[in-house]
Amino acid sequence: MKKFAIYGKGGIGKSTFTSALSAAVAGMGYRVMQIGCDPKADSTANLLGGREQVSVLNWLREHDGETPKLEDIVSVGYNGVCCIECGGPTPGIGCAGRGIVTTFTLLDELGAFQAYRSDFVFYDVLGDVVCGGFAAPIRDGYADEVLIITSGEKMALFAARNIYYAVENFRDRDYAGVRGVVLNRRNIAEEEARVRAFADEAEVPMIGDIPRDPAVQQCENRNQTVVEGAPDCPAARAILAIARELTDGVQPGE
Repeated sequence: MKKFAIYGKGGIGKSTFTSALSAAVAGMGYRVMQIGCDPKADSTANLLGGREQVSVLNWLREHDGETPKLEDIVSVGYNGVCCIECGGPTPGIGCAGRGIVTTFTLLDELGAFQAYRSDFVFYDVLGDVVCGGFAAPIRDGYADEVLIITSGEKMALFAARNIYYAVENFRDRDYAGVRGVVLNRRNIAEEEARVRAFADEAEVPMIGDIPRDPAVQQCENRNQTVVEGAPDCPAARAILAIARELTDGVQPGE
């Protein structure tokens, strides 16, 4: 089982990318689980065709601390992707990162990864915050590797550097390392050069270059990933190339 945490600035397209990546990898015959780690609990919406996914924290609140069954908190979406949302506290009350810690602990107790025989797990993580619960995929050994998604915009690259340094801080503890950088284009001047400069500075590869493609928004309007709704468009082809890179040498069921 390979586990990837996907980080990046808020609004950079992490959930859109992660869902499309999950759909692509699952379409190659692998068992995939996607865990949304944002309190908004909207990471898996495009995999579920717009169906609402009950978050773990909401389920626990509604059932007064009872222990759920896996089917209570896991929904199966496009291409068989198992979808989980951590959720967050009541707005204005409590720490959002605690939802991640609570969910991860519960999934361990329920044996979720083993029950669904996951080949790949993708964590879609709020990327502006790399402390507390939001650092759990890096810090607590849940993820094997980190993907950083960024555009060439100044603030996106600022967040990408913070994420990179957060991961580096745990390097000597045998935690997750950065697998590579994914460019999600905004079509600004010298964008590729700026992102490549960051990747070179961090000494990590740029493993994907996703063009700005109107098909992405068109598919989202239909509650679909671009891999499902427009598999031959440029963005879908770029995401499929990343999926092949990440799955290279991995056999289903390993």
